[in-house]
Amino acid sequence: MTGPRWTWAGDLFGRAGIIVLFTMTASAKAQIVYRALVGWWTSSPDFEMLRLLSEIANLAFVILIIATTAVRLQPLRCADGIEPRITALAGTFAMVLLVLIPSSISLPPPLKVFALGLTVIGFSLSAYVLYWLGRSFSIMAEARRLVTGGPYAVVRHPLYCVEEIAVIGVLLLNFSLPAVLLVAVQWALQMRRMHNEERVLAQAFPDYAAYAAKTPKFIPRLAAWPARKPA
Repeated sequence: MTGPRWTWAGDLFGRAGIIVLFTMTASAKAQIVYRALVGWWTSSPDFEMLRLLSEIANLAFVILIIATTAVRLQPLRCADGIEPRITALAGTFAMVLLVLIPSSISLPPPLKVFALGLTVIGFSLSAYVLYWLGRSFSIMAEARRLVTGGPYAVVRHPLYCVEEIAVIGVLLLNFSLPAVLLVAVQWALQMRRMHNEERVLAQAFPDYAAYAAKTPKFIPRLAAWPARKPA
């Protein structure tokens, strides 16, 4: 099998796997949203409404993952070796494990509201950034099209940054020593993913070096947010 055909077949297989997996996730999230909606309607405390908004934002993010994966462009270049693939998968699904870790403390209501607020903000911004990324979205370290507008004009890895806002919120809601250690490992994996992706993008796009030189990695500068059409 030739290289281009293998790339095409591998991308098709990966695309199908992501769509199936996240469709199952979206179905489960939709049931959670329904239950949260019923719970908020009957009790309506502030933290229940925030929980509902958090789940809705998370569901929107998952649906966007499915949509952008279905229509994404063919990769121009992929990372070599197995390590970037393992790192990408581990970094993506570490948050699932975080949710499963039981909390060792009981949060006071104000702190719970704060944590849920972080998840609402994090998942909402994740959906916004993914909307900008559009057909260039990929879980693996792959180059499809160079996106430099919108949030990508502020930092080079906005999706990872805003996802961590939601991760911090989930960490507070499931706070324990194992959860803290898992988040530390998850962030280390995300940092490695940034490195792998930047290497692939630099190899695929000659303009990436100039873009990287003027755009911070993940800590934004105090500058106006550019207004351009999403990719």
